[in-house]
Amino acid sequence: MTNKDFPERVTERLKLRELTEKDLPTLLSIFSNTRTMKYYGSEVVGSLEEVEGMLMSFRKGFENQQAIRFGIECHETGNLIGTCGFHNWAKRVNRIEIGYELKQEEEGKGYMTEALTAIISFAFSELQIHRIGALIHPENTPSRKLVTKLGFQEEGLLRDYTYASGNYMDLIMHSLLKKDWSSL
Repeated sequence: MTNKDFPERVTERLKLRELTEKDLPTLLSIFSNTRTMKYYGSEVVGSLEEVEGMLMSFRKGFENQQAIRFGIECHETGNLIGTCGFHNWAKRVNRIEIGYELKQEEEGKGYMTEALTAIISFAFSELQIHRIGALIHPENTPSRKLVTKLGFQEEGLLRDYTYASGNYMDLIMHSLLKKDWSSL
């Protein structure tokens, strides 16, 4: 990414766009949901101020070309239904990690598969990424199934890898290489 224009993406049912202040109430509803945040690896968000801080962090990551977070907007309703994107961008080795979450009521409709397919293609073609990692809690079966469907391979268990809600958590590393994506 050489320019500062946010790289929107449009799919059959979704618009992947920059997050704005108008999204704060929806972001609060997503990040304050204990079920959504169970395997997220951070605390449940409790206020609009905390979500404003997240939004500022997303913007700073994009401005510094270290991360990019897309808002997932449904064409049919015009509503924000989740976010997805990349962080921990190691440019020297063309490696990045993927993250995502969806409003609980929108789960199971194929939206995240559609959104991730678009941003994975973007990462490999426009960001020149070689490897995308996904760190997932061992008990987060829906997320593990999602990345497997997208071609990620499970690499191994990272014991006590993160700390949230007063506990250390194991995570499983999954990866997708550009050569694997192009052969799907």
